[in-house]
Amino acid sequence: MDKKNIRRDGSRSHSENSNRKIASDSEHKRDGKGRGYGASRSDNPKKNFNSDKSFKVNKGNGGAVDKHQRKNSSDNLFLVKDKSTFSSKSYSDVSKRHKPDYDGVNNERGWKSFKSHSKQDKVTKQRSVELLLHTHADDGLVRLNKYLSHAGICSRREADKLIESGCVTVNGEVVKEMGFLVKPEDVVTYCGRELKGEINRYFLLNKPKGFITTLDDPQDRRTVMMLMDGACSERIYPVGRLDRNTTGLLLFTNDGNLAKKLTHPSSKVYKIYHVELNRPVSRESMNQMLEGLELEDGAIRVDDVQYVEGTSDRKSVGVALHSGKNRIVRRIFEHLGYEVVKLDRVVFAGLTKKDLPRGRYRELSEKEVGFLKML
Repeated sequence: MDKKNIRRDGSRSHSENSNRKIASDSEHKRDGKGRGYGASRSDNPKKNFNSDKSFKVNKGNGGAVDKHQRKNSSDNLFLVKDKSTFSSKSYSDVSKRHKPDYDGVNNERGWKSFKSHSKQDKVTKQRSVELLLHTHADDGLVRLNKYLSHAGICSRREADKLIESGCVTVNGEVVKEMGFLVKPEDVVTYCGRELKGEINRYFLLNKPKGFITTLDDPQDRRTVMMLMDGACSERIYPVGRLDRNTTGLLLFTNDGNLAKKLTHPSSKVYKIYHVELNRPVSRESMNQMLEGLELEDGAIRVDDVQYVEGTSDRKSVGVALHSGKNRIVRRIFEHLGYEVVKLDRVVFAGLTKKDLPRGRYRELSEKEVGFLKML
């Protein structure tokens, strides 16, 4: 601190205090066009600008920093706390300086350098030309991060980090390019192990009565896999299960993450069942189901229960619930003293049996798959 500006009693001189004083709101008015103006803090605005710890961005100046504005100005939008992001250079130079690097190399002007430095760069350029001539669908091309995800290595986001680290090779060449596309005939290895990538498939079956929900039965009984024979070349499996005498919707996929998500008790997938009973269902029983019942494995409560329209005997009801417990619908009615004659699952996770005959299957649309993943 300059000794000339310090009095004998230790207080600062008037000139020193005036340089450190923060301008008030009244010093910064608006001229009607959104531009801020007012008194500067000293005769050397550049000095004030470089000595500030925080700066403001002027609303009416296209987002540019006003060197004469103070921190308490009401005309400002937000604070820029890191003064290292600004300098006396032009803003175009600043923006160039913050552009991301390519392979860690920038040219003298600060722009990204796309000059080839290795054999891998030449391979990347050659593949880029191929992409201009073909589409992903026509050639069966798959992004490398998606290929790793389908192979069960990790998620797509984690796959990007693995690719960047250089531990993934395609046809013996290390690939670090984000968005690199893999051909069906390409050989992809991760840490020296060859990967077998699969495309996730999703099918919906309207299961008929008399089929067991299992991949293989030692007693040679009919299984749901017999109904899915020829659906695809990938190895798919049922999500959840339906009893042998239960009919309705059953989802098949090779997407392990989605299957685990839909079958986990915490997911509480919405399901609707059409139930036909041996005797009419009373209103009292329906109220008990709505209020909650205590079964051997804990309490259970349905979301809704209604009589099926078009029936007068009141033996058919629709039951909506989120529980994924085993045989839960049958156990609810058995607890109330009813015998289930027919049980049909008509809605599963928003999917319906519309235009799907009994014993037939269909592949889910991209929109339906996206909906399932958002549950």
